[in-house]
Amino acid sequence: MKISLIGYGEVGRILAEDLAPHGHALRAFDLKLADEAGAAAKAMRAHAAAHRVTLAASHADAVRDAELVISAVTASQAVPVAAACAPAIAAKAFFLDFNSASPGAKIAAAGLIADAGGLYVEGAVMTSVPPYRIKVPLLLGGPHAATLAPLLRALGFSPKVASERLGVASATKMCRSVMIKGLEAMVIESFTTARHYGVEDQVLASLTETFPAIDWEKQGAYFFQRVIEHGRRRSEEVREVAVTVREAGLTPWSAGGTAERQAWMADLADEGLFGVKTQAGFARQTDWRVEADRILQHLKKS
Repeated sequence: MKISLIGYGEVGRILAEDLAPHGHALRAFDLKLADEAGAAAKAMRAHAAAHRVTLAASHADAVRDAELVISAVTASQAVPVAAACAPAIAAKAFFLDFNSASPGAKIAAAGLIADAGGLYVEGAVMTSVPPYRIKVPLLLGGPHAATLAPLLRALGFSPKVASERLGVASATKMCRSVMIKGLEAMVIESFTTARHYGVEDQVLASLTETFPAIDWEKQGAYFFQRVIEHGRRRSEEVREVAVTVREAGLTPWSAGGTAERQAWMADLADEGLFGVKTQAGFARQTDWRVEADRILQHLKKS
């Protein structure tokens, strides 16, 4: 198949790695490619060369003649990407929107693609991509979801049709994210504060008593690392979660606070507090206390 990947970050590259061995013609575009001297662009070019992916010069260049377009960008770019791709999308080409955007944003993006003759399908990725790779649980929505599902299965995906109505799949994802991204933010806030007061062992023991199925040491380290690595993208997603909550008529107090905590961690990561980010990401820490101590030392200095 002729497949276009819009967004060549972590998700885009994983999809390329899993699709390339099967001989598909892959093209990709990412806004970061414009910074030719930047580390991100260099990493993308090296990855594309290794996996036989053709890098395009623009959204339009990437999607022209593609049979399937997969948009996997930051949440705030879901609608702008659809707008940028629409003028060049082929008639009857599928546009799979992987982005963590609100139901309203998905409906707006769908309108842009439909008006251009493309077949829009919303996709809601229901857990972290790296452990599952292309087989990550994926909810599909919209009038063309049932048509696209068997094609995606043949490509190696694990899709499930949520509804022929747009917005249902993304609402499922967004409501889940209130909990999951919120839990990440709460763990960072709780564990770092407990470390400050020297009561982390007592807090962990209490949590284990209440939720014995969770390894809080391991889960804490995982949450710290994921937010350090992807806090910027997560904060944008949770802002879309907040929009989703508002669309339901509620004030997103929890989602709003989560977005701020995720963005705050992303700012610290950008400042180098957690070390130098390489092509492989930040150095992994198996003990969340290492990162909590860095945060506490930073707060003492500020």
